[in-house]
Amino acid sequence: MKRVQYRAVLAPPGMRFGRNGERDVADNNTSTEGVAGRYATALFDLAKEGSQISEVEADLSKFQVLLDESADLRRMVRSPVIAADDQARAIAAILEKAGIAGLAGNFLKLIANNRRLFAAGDMIKAYRALAAKARGEVGAEVTSATVLNDDQIAALKQTLKAAVGKDVSLDTRVDPGLLGGLVVRIGSRMIDSSLRTKLQNLKVSLTGAGA
Repeated sequence: MKRVQYRAVLAPPGMRFGRNGERDVADNNTSTEGVAGRYATALFDLAKEGSQISEVEADLSKFQVLLDESADLRRMVRSPVIAADDQARAIAAILEKAGIAGLAGNFLKLIANNRRLFAAGDMIKAYRALAAKARGEVGAEVTSATVLNDDQIAALKQTLKAAVGKDVSLDTRVDPGLLGGLVVRIGSRMIDSSLRTKLQNLKVSLTGAGA
């Protein structure tokens, strides 16, 4: 699909494109979640039409891993001072090196051109939630202190499946700031087994006892 067609399909309401393809923002107060949801839905619809839901999800997940592993990449995608053209060139080089092409690759290049790259993580999360729902799965956000291995992921999926009664799709994140354990969110339900939380609760208890 050509870039112009992409822009026509993926541009959310409240945005328009000038003669040179640069987007003008008409709704500066739109939340990141709302923008991410609209972009993700548009991408999901295209992936569904092309029977590429899983392939696009895999490529987006690959890009998310790059974001999780590289502080420099995170700074680059979130920087408001880097020009759109520079971001687009950098992203194109990264995608080529990572082997991310097709619909997902074009999508990531598009949001770089549209100055929406800062919301890539939220868009990926929203897309994965749509893909999980289409498979009849429940999406769960998992944050761990270190990268989970395949056995740990499989065990966690089984545990959560037993708890919710459905297959679970995991959206994993690494937060070295966690002192241990996992933080799992399923919808609005938080399952927190982190040591940090336990220590914070203990501190509050001790403070209250001494008051």
